[in-house]
Amino acid sequence: MTLLRIPYALVEGTTWVDESARQRVTPYNPLRQVPTLILPDGEVMTETAAILVDLADRHPTAALAPAVTDPRRRQFLRWMVYVSSEIYALHWIKPDVTRIGAPVAHRQAVIDAVHERIAFCWQSMDAQLQPGRYLLGEKLTVLDLYIAVVSRFGPRRTRFYEAAPNMAPVVRRVDAEERLSDFWRARFPFDAGWE
Repeated sequence: MTLLRIPYALVEGTTWVDESARQRVTPYNPLRQVPTLILPDGEVMTETAAILVDLADRHPTAALAPAVTDPRRRQFLRWMVYVSSEIYALHWIKPDVTRIGAPVAHRQAVIDAVHERIAFCWQSMDAQLQPGRYLLGEKLTVLDLYIAVVSRFGPRRTRFYEAAPNMAPVVRRVDAEERLSDFWRARFPFDAGWE
């Protein structure tokens, strides 16, 4: 939305730890998860990858996604869904390991195993891509943005850089994107130890 210059109102809420945040989002998303996007006409969208693809497609002049006729489109969709289902979805386990039937006493072991799986998934993706300036070539897409954010979650960026050396320069380039400097500062500051 920042790159598209779409005005929006942000309602903060760490639904994974805050019951009041879960209650605020429940009328819009029964899974009580964020992001949950409420469009001007009242329609609700959930699922980060779907939101990003939809926004990019609705604003084609911004060129944040390959067009349907672009040969890169299939790989764009492939990797958007891959990050969502194989990596981002694993973060759902970490706040409450009982969601997968693990005892609370094994929480750290489960988190460690989740981080190993995430690193493996980054490594697998990295081995199949030959990035240019960005992951799919010379133009920034929402795939680059998505990975720049998700790669900040556990096991954190340092591990991402090790697992995905081909993608590492791309996420660093996205981090340095001047049009996003205010966004990064407000949402994901580059404070000491963030990596």
